[in-house]
Amino acid sequence: MRFKRIKDLREDNDKYQKEIAELLGISQQYYSEYENGKRTIPIQHLITLAKYYNTSIDYIVGLSDTKDITESKKKIS
Repeated sequence: MRFKRIKDLREDNDKYQKEIAELLGISQQYYSEYENGKRTIPIQHLITLAKYYNTSIDYIVGLSDTKDITESKKKIS
C-alpha cells in the first residue's frame, strides 16, 4: 500500500527522507520504500509520524481528510 501523504507531509515540512528515517531509526532507503509503497509501514512508525507531524494516523492512511489534529478534536466535541 502506498502512503502518498507521508511524502506530502515530509515535503510540506521541508524535511529530507534521511531526517525522517533517522527519526524512525531506519535507513533512508528503507524509508523511501515506505513512500513508494514497497514496504508496509509498521503501526509504531505510523504513531511516531502522526505525533511528529501533529496529525492522525487516519489522515496518513487516507481515512480522513482532516490534516490538523486540533481540527479533528473540534469536530468531535
